[in-house]
Amino acid sequence: MSGHVEEKYLSNRELSNRRVLVVEDEMMIAMLIEDMLEEFGCKLVGPATNVPRALELIGKENVDIAVLDLNLDGQDTYAIADALQQKNVPFVFATGYGSAGLRKGYEKWPILQKPFQAKDLETALEEALSGSNVVADDHGVN
Repeated sequence: MSGHVEEKYLSNRELSNRRVLVVEDEMMIAMLIEDMLEEFGCKLVGPATNVPRALELIGKENVDIAVLDLNLDGQDTYAIADALQQKNVPFVFATGYGSAGLRKGYEKWPILQKPFQAKDLETALEEALSGSNVVADDHGVN
């Protein structure tokens, strides 16, 4: 058994059947993230392309973890992050700004630097679920 297959199996066990809310306003990026999540065995919630829709989904859907674009067409997603925290739902920020663009008080959450690869998303999700912090960056999703 190769290391890649073994690594993927561990990922699937950790992320399989997790309900993941995707908050992203760029549909092509949302589709790429969704494809990655499906590869991990996750169940998709969304995508939400704006703050009101994300808050609606959080209110009516069971969500295990979320991937939040930090900026939705000029509006930040901190209200979404706050709603998730109130429900004890971990999340990952996905942003082109890196940790420098993050508001004080949100540093404990993993940050995915856009563009990123599936491996980076997988690591960030696992870190968020375990309560650890990681900054991942590679070049795959813009």
